[in-house]
Amino acid sequence: MPVPDCHQKGRLELPADELRDVAKDVRRDILTMIANAGSGHTGGSLSACDFLTAILFHAAKIDPRNPKWNERDYWNVSNAHISPLIYSVMAERGYFPLNELLGFRQIKGNLQGHPSAHDTPGIEVSAGSLGQGLSVAIGVALASKMDKHPRRVFCCMGDGEQQEGSVWEAAMCAAHYHCDNITAIIDYNRVQIDGPVEEVIGIDPLADKWRAFNWHVLEIDGHDMEQIVDALAEADRLTERPTVILANTLMGKGWKEIEDDYRWHGRPVNPDEANTALQLMGTSYDEWLGRLKKPSS
Repeated sequence: MPVPDCHQKGRLELPADELRDVAKDVRRDILTMIANAGSGHTGGSLSACDFLTAILFHAAKIDPRNPKWNERDYWNVSNAHISPLIYSVMAERGYFPLNELLGFRQIKGNLQGHPSAHDTPGIEVSAGSLGQGLSVAIGVALASKMDKHPRRVFCCMGDGEQQEGSVWEAAMCAAHYHCDNITAIIDYNRVQIDGPVEEVIGIDPLADKWRAFNWHVLEIDGHDMEQIVDALAEADRLTERPTVILANTLMGKGWKEIEDDYRWHGRPVNPDEANTALQLMGTSYDEWLGRLKKPSS
């Protein structure tokens, strides 16, 4: 459904029922743009969809028409291979026209496979190498505190990314400096490109590890909008410690045929597969492709 005044500056604070509608449109965008490009990461883009939608359409203070607005909150996605999700949420929020999604992974497009701050307005930092995003977010959080700026900082990560040692160095740093303005969100779908996370390099008990690093830990259903919104609000209220939200999700959420299947981590859908999934979402590949092709108003 169309979101009223999606270009609005500040926090939209959409209610949960409207956030669910936006997330459904974002999933439709993801499947269509990947099928159109013949390239892109399907599974994680779908699993992280609900909480990234909630960040940009509810919690984060931003100005899509002026991405460098000084009063903005900061957000980044460290597991940036889920760029179809990043771009879809940004387009729906009004950073750029929806028809630009069809330039995804095209040489002449401005939406590269891994986000580039040089190519895409609204991308704060070029990303793609796992384990870096939280460190960047800490720099922003500390600078904001030095400037006495009330900015909130959101950093999304993957669960396989928790195998990176740099994540834990960053976690120590954020707790040491009392970065209570940081909220980290982990897409806890328990699978990565090579298989189940626990079989590649086990990260459990993940919640206990973050608590041991002196973070406030919230464990939620990462597809329940009410829980997501409540967790983001609780993180905002907390003082003295950073917060991490473990969002329990399913890879490929929204298309049951591929849910929880690690083989879809980096596999793109083709137009026929996208059409099958989109029909279950109340549309079709051709219909949604037509929506994305419409010139911006």
